[in-house]
Amino acid sequence: MPLPTVAIVGRPNVGKSTLFNRLVGKRVALVDDRPGVTRDRREGEAKLLGLDFRLIDTAGFEDEDAHTLPGRMRKQTEAAVRDADAALFMVDARQGVTPLDEEIGRWLRAESTPVVLVANKAEGNAGEAGILDAFRLGLGEPVAISAEHGEGVADLFEALQPLVERPAVSEEETLADEGGPLKLAIVGRPNAGKSTLVNTMVGEERMITGPEAGITRDSISMDWEWEGRPVRLVDTAGLRKRAKVEDKLERLSAADTKRALDYAEVVVLLLDATRGLESQDLRIANQVIEEGRALIIAVNKWDVAENASSLFNGIKGALSEGLAQLRDVPLLTVSAKTGKGIDTILKVAFELRDAWSRRVPTGELNRWFEAAIEANPPPAPKGRRIKLRYITQVKARPPSFVVFGNRLEELPESYRRYLLNAMRRDLDLGPVPLRLDFRGRSNPFDKTRR
Repeated sequence: MPLPTVAIVGRPNVGKSTLFNRLVGKRVALVDDRPGVTRDRREGEAKLLGLDFRLIDTAGFEDEDAHTLPGRMRKQTEAAVRDADAALFMVDARQGVTPLDEEIGRWLRAESTPVVLVANKAEGNAGEAGILDAFRLGLGEPVAISAEHGEGVADLFEALQPLVERPAVSEEETLADEGGPLKLAIVGRPNAGKSTLVNTMVGEERMITGPEAGITRDSISMDWEWEGRPVRLVDTAGLRKRAKVEDKLERLSAADTKRALDYAEVVVLLLDATRGLESQDLRIANQVIEEGRALIIAVNKWDVAENASSLFNGIKGALSEGLAQLRDVPLLTVSAKTGKGIDTILKVAFELRDAWSRRVPTGELNRWFEAAIEANPPPAPKGRRIKLRYITQVKARPPSFVVFGNRLEELPESYRRYLLNAMRRDLDLGPVPLRLDFRGRSNPFDKTRR
């Protein structure tokens, strides 16, 4: 498998070749204080804390006519970025953001290549103002480094790894591409019919079932296909209230179920139609949401449910109150015994995984953010308006965002909920857990808040 490719871009003399040499491990690129030393694309095999990739050092990006030498160099840089898996956009933290940096930023936001913003020459305190200034480029939080002294490489690794590392990482972090199996866990109280549902799905008696509660003790994983699409099913032990868990083996089973939640992408919480929604079901649902997993609630034994319509509406109403932090969780009905409703569960599960794995393009995210603030500006406690400046998506699975601004400690919870609800509605993220963090300008690099 070919190595992923990373291109370093930026205006002349910000330290691109110095970083190239450090990551490649030898002085391949010429380095000088004069701008414009690098003209052609230079490539080398780089290593960053065990992360292997092919690195491209590009010419300084200049605003010149396409027929001039600098203009032709710029075309080479543009081609390198379009062919790369990720780009490192380097700015000079000591000089701050220049008009040419802003132009490069606008171009990169319009491209589809993921970008890591790098603030070079940030050793000591001399680059602090320039690092803060770089937030206005709209490309997320800058990674502060010193290419010359090797500072900040751990932060650079953390930002670059999810963009270029091939799916040879742990299964929990494998990106959900179309060929990867949907990791689907079935959870619920004892005797809700989880193992019966799994057996009906796979079409064979893979799991022992019976009227006794607690037959399943281990989380059992099995590979399966639904309409030609791979699924990895996990059947888990029933989860009782913690106060009732006295047996050591049952405690181990509960811990095993917790690990299954960590592994899953989508979780189906199975209810028993003959018992309705109980407080333990809500506790399990909240645990799934807190773990950041997409959630489906399925009411089993629907073929024998009494007063089905009022039961469904009652469960739906109780969920809207008990799961206030995540509205519109899919509520489906199923019969594990007959198989009716299973196709709907799988269809919704794949749709939820798509939303759960989504990365919103930077341009789209910032346009939405500006429109959301314009439609409903933040409040102004004591006449001093709270300023929201930028938003960036820091990860997917689940989608996680950071908003930067001033006086964020005074931002009411109602406005945070407004942003989350608008994000779900306008960015097609649907009923999946979202993470929205807020960082003030006073110290946006406070590691304790990450």
